[in-house]
Amino acid sequence: MNYFAGEYDVAVIGAGHAGIEAALASARLGCKTAVFTINMDAVGNCPCNPSIGGTAKGHLVREIDALGGEMGKTADECFLQSRMLNRGKGPAVHSLRAQIDRRKYSDTMKHKLELQENLELRQAEITDIKKTDGGYLLTTRMLAEFLCKTVIIATGTYLGGRIFVGEVSYESGPDGIFPATALGQSLKDLGLPLRRFKTGTPARVLRRSIDFSELEVQKGDEPPQPFSYETENMGENKVECHISWTNDKTKQIILENIHRSPLYAGKIEGVGPRYCPSFEDKIMRFKDKPRHQLFIEPCGLNTEEMYLQGMSSSLPEEVQLKFYRTIKGLEHCVIMRPAYAIEYDCVDPLAMNPTLEFKNFEGLYGAGQFNGSSGYEEAAAQGLVAGINAAFKVQGKKPLVLSRSNSYIGTLIDDLVTKGANEPYRMMTSRSEYRLVLRQDNADERLTPIGHEIGLISDERYKKFLNKQELKKQEIKRLKETVISPSKEVNDILVSRETSEINTGVHLIDLLKRPQLDYKALAPIDIHRPDLDPNIFEQVEVEIKYEGYISKQLKQVEQMKKLENKSLPNNFDYSEINGLRLEAREKLNKIQPLNIGQASRISGVSPADVSVLLIWLAQNKNR
Repeated sequence: MNYFAGEYDVAVIGAGHAGIEAALASARLGCKTAVFTINMDAVGNCPCNPSIGGTAKGHLVREIDALGGEMGKTADECFLQSRMLNRGKGPAVHSLRAQIDRRKYSDTMKHKLELQENLELRQAEITDIKKTDGGYLLTTRMLAEFLCKTVIIATGTYLGGRIFVGEVSYESGPDGIFPATALGQSLKDLGLPLRRFKTGTPARVLRRSIDFSELEVQKGDEPPQPFSYETENMGENKVECHISWTNDKTKQIILENIHRSPLYAGKIEGVGPRYCPSFEDKIMRFKDKPRHQLFIEPCGLNTEEMYLQGMSSSLPEEVQLKFYRTIKGLEHCVIMRPAYAIEYDCVDPLAMNPTLEFKNFEGLYGAGQFNGSSGYEEAAAQGLVAGINAAFKVQGKKPLVLSRSNSYIGTLIDDLVTKGANEPYRMMTSRSEYRLVLRQDNADERLTPIGHEIGLISDERYKKFLNKQELKKQEIKRLKETVISPSKEVNDILVSRETSEINTGVHLIDLLKRPQLDYKALAPIDIHRPDLDPNIFEQVEVEIKYEGYISKQLKQVEQMKKLENKSLPNNFDYSEINGLRLEAREKLNKIQPLNIGQASRISGVSPADVSVLLIWLAQNKNR
């Protein structure tokens, strides 16, 4: 017999990376919040790679922190090794990645949820969700009922989870935890458009079974850089990672056993991530490639498990052991946890608004892998936005919609709700048309004012941010006013950096504009340089060197903003507009874009269709 157990402003189903950020945000904004998890020991779990950040993902973590989220701070607290990726390329693609202690990260996040005011962490499996006049009624497997004004679904890969290892398959969530089996049917009955996706993870091997003398060492950066703008001292890197390569023998074993892969045997119906394929998928797609790189990474300081980045598989366990042992350094490896593929239910994100609220279900939100994305960072970013908007919904405030022009988070959400996801979505720097403006070094400049305005950035932190902006302004002024006179010391530096000498006085800013020079090279002659945060020097240098490109991109942003400001009507029947092609009418009716800018990014809506919409808007501006 069911019993009534309580009421909440915001209920979050799932306590992974999306659920954590959603719950913390809504609670910190003053809403009575509950977060439900099947297993309390799996809060903030990292079932795949033991790392945070990476290419484009590091941008997301910095943006989460700039808005007042928690992922960056906790990653800094639990980091083992930190590296800035893509240093050999331009600043737009520089991305921070940190190896983390996965158990410490989980424990730290769980404790933060437990300590958060207005927040209750509950171990309970939600099995049913029903729409009511006052919100939603949630029922648990223990038959407890909760009445909630808003609900955020952040089920990760647990919803209808099924594990595949060779010929074996069974219902399960990641890491052997129970799946959410009943909720999926309830969501289908509610009317959500669910589909199946799949992902996978490599084996974990015993540290002492690895011959590290055969491996290439990968050290961290010194000093390590933090994700959070509030982290003042990271300490030192605590571990080393290692690199090895596959070979022809590895490839041969895969090809001989490919028929035993559930993916190629037709047992997996879910669509997998194109940009993070299983190892057997790599072999089949790139048969001409002689070898593939893998990274051997520690899972924590208090465990002997080592993660084989790049070697995800769903082949039988004995085949996994066989091909792992063909790799240099792993000839005698012992598998502690076999690799597996997991198939799960997720929703079509085209059913959501940019607020991550479902169009046809007021007060119901989705976040993370449930929305068809992949990755911890993508999940956390969506969870933060969903949590903010659920809280604002309860409080009757205007929702938060981030744009493509001010954040990767805005790009991520816009891609999902405008273009949809035919496979697990992964953020990459190439997805943004404004990536020189959306650098990771200036995430605070772009988003901290928004975080302060909505109430997740404290007054104290905001004052520090404003002070940093003033120091940056003063530094640019100093560079413009400081004149460097010609001398042997100056010209020796210029010649050593393969740039031309000077014969007359030159402003310091003009020297810094030269591609061969940077702050470090100019230090001996820049004797009055102030002692500032290195992040300030980084931002100043990038803005000076790329001034022309940034200016051009900012003009593109302004042009797009004009389209974004041209709002379209809600729940409108686009078949009423003459001149639109049939495909455009169908897509516009399905997605119901908020404005012309969003409409222009819908697949199937041509520039000619956009022109028709603009003309129709001008003719019906009073409508």
